[in-house]
Order: sequence, then structure tokens, then C-alpha cells
Amino acid sequence: MTDRATLITNFLSASPWQDWHRAPLAGDASNRRYERLRDDQGNSVVLMDAPPDKGEDVIPFIQIATYLRAQGLSAPEILAEDRENGFLMIEDLGDDLFARVMEREPEKERPLYEAATDVLVTLHNAPLPELEPLGARLMAELSSLAFAKYRDVILEEPAPELLTRFTDQFEDILRSTVKGDTVLVQRDYHAENLLWLPEREGVARVGLLDFQAARAGHRAYDLVSMLQDARRDVPAVVEMLMIDRYIAATGVDDSSFRAAYTVLGVQRNLRILGVFARLGSDYGKPQYVDLIPRVWDHFRRGLDHPAMAPLADFLLREMPTPTPDVLSRLRGQST
Repeated sequence: MTDRATLITNFLSASPWQDWHRAPLAGDASNRRYERLRDDQGNSVVLMDAPPDKGEDVIPFIQIATYLRAQGLSAPEILAEDRENGFLMIEDLGDDLFARVMEREPEKERPLYEAATDVLVTLHNAPLPELEPLGARLMAELSSLAFAKYRDVILEEPAPELLTRFTDQFEDILRSTVKGDTVLVQRDYHAENLLWLPEREGVARVGLLDFQAARAGHRAYDLVSMLQDARRDVPAVVEMLMIDRYIAATGVDDSSFRAAYTVLGVQRNLRILGVFARLGSDYGKPQYVDLIPRVWDHFRRGLDHPAMAPLADFLLREMPTPTPDVLSRLRGQST
């Protein structure tokens, strides 16, 4: 057995689940790995394997899960932990990801998004825990990955002066539009990280996953993440209705919230362009490159907002359109 396998065996040997049947679960773009364990009666739990030597840390997951559960939200219960070696045994919230439910039962699309929007309303009304801020400079720097791993790889001509110009100007735009009180932002709030739990009530019907990178940020951040989804098409009418629903429920200023929402959409989608391009070209995961055209459409739409006017022409000139040839290059294929 590998060293990691031995550590898992040791972790399980001191637990009630040592004799349960193990099966792999689909992972994500991180170094974390998951297994589902079942007993003969059909009970199940989930093992999270987060290797510290690959930069993973289970402590943020524990802390944020505990906080979310204290607000009445359905983050998984932590059943056992080995912080040093990066193992958690967590509650199994099932397989009914929003994306799967909506594919199977399209009529549930709007009610599911309404429930997930209401989760954000509840969360944003809760006291903010101590978290690192997701500020304007950091967001601008995160978005600059689109230059290093998307633009520069495609054009094969690094331009550090353009990167500096973008980062400084985009920081100014973010600082002037993305302001106000801060809330906990989960940062990866979308239909493949949300689970439908119809046997529960109210906001607890939405199971939450992949929140360990949470920071203190703007109210619109997770709403953008959910409604400008890189992995599925969210109808424009649903996006509009959920924004309206959030504004009505919270009483935030309509105009400033919508401006922040749009600018955060540009910020997120630029960063995702860089992340997906890097996953394709550097890590041999071409399936993420296939998602880039949808991300580009979100990004391109956001540039039409007046708040983006100082950078819109520059970005359209410098960011290559994801043509079939461009996507092939990002997959590492010759053309």
C-alpha cells in the first residue's frame, strides 16, 4: 500500500467505519479526494482525503462548516478528524446535486435557485466570523491569471506592462464599485456544489459543499458565482429574477448592488478563464477548456456595463476570443 493508503487505514481502524464498504466519489479541480463508505444497512458517510503535502488543509473546512451549521444551514457535520494527516469523516448529504436535479426535473430549476438565493440572504444576515478579506487588490491580482495562463499562452508573447496596467486599473474599478458591508462569501457557490435535501425545511434544504476558501467579501459575489455558472447555462430570466429576489429580501441599494454584481462577474470570469486554461495546458484536464466559451460569454456581457468602460476596449483587444483553434491550443493539441 502507498503511504497515503496506510494513513487512511490507520484513520479508519480507530473509527466505527473500519469495516464499511468503500467506493470513490467524483472529486473536483483540487487535490482533495473523496470516498463514500456504506454499511450493510445502507448508512453512509464520506471520507475527505486532503493531502497536506499537496497544499491542502482541512482546518478551514472544519471552521466554516461549523459556522454554517450554527446558522441553521446544511453544511456537512464533521464526524471524525485527523487534522495532521488531512482526513475528515463527514456527513453524507447524498448525490442530488442541483445540476443533476435540474437536468432530471427541469421544472425545479427556478424553485432550486430561489432556495439557494434564500440561503445567501440568511447567511448575509448572520454575524460575520473572522475571515481574511477578499479586497480589491487581491481580486484584481486573481483576475490577472487570465493574462498569464490564457492570453500569454495563446499569443506566446508575455506582456508584463499590460498585466500591470490591467491590475492597477481593475483595482480602481473594483474599489469604486464593490464596496459596502462585507459578508461571508463561499467563493464556489454553484449548481455542482449545492445539494437538494427536500426532506429538510426552509434554507436547510440546500446542502453546501466546497466552502473552505471562504473570505469576507461583497454580498453579490456568491450570487454571481451561482447565476453566471461556468458549468451550465442559467436562463437570463432566472438570473434577473434571483437578483430581484435578493435585493427585495435584503433592502440593499438596487443600482449599486447591480453595478457590483456586474463588475464581480467580470472579475470572476476573468479568473476562471485563467484557471480553466491552466488546467488544460498545464495539468492535462482538457474538459475544463470545453467550458471556456460559456465563461467568455459571461465575461463579454459584463464589459457592456458603464462601470467597466475604462477597461472594456483594452480587454477586448488583448484577450483572444476562444475560437476552436484557440481551444485546441489550450488543450495541448497541435493545429
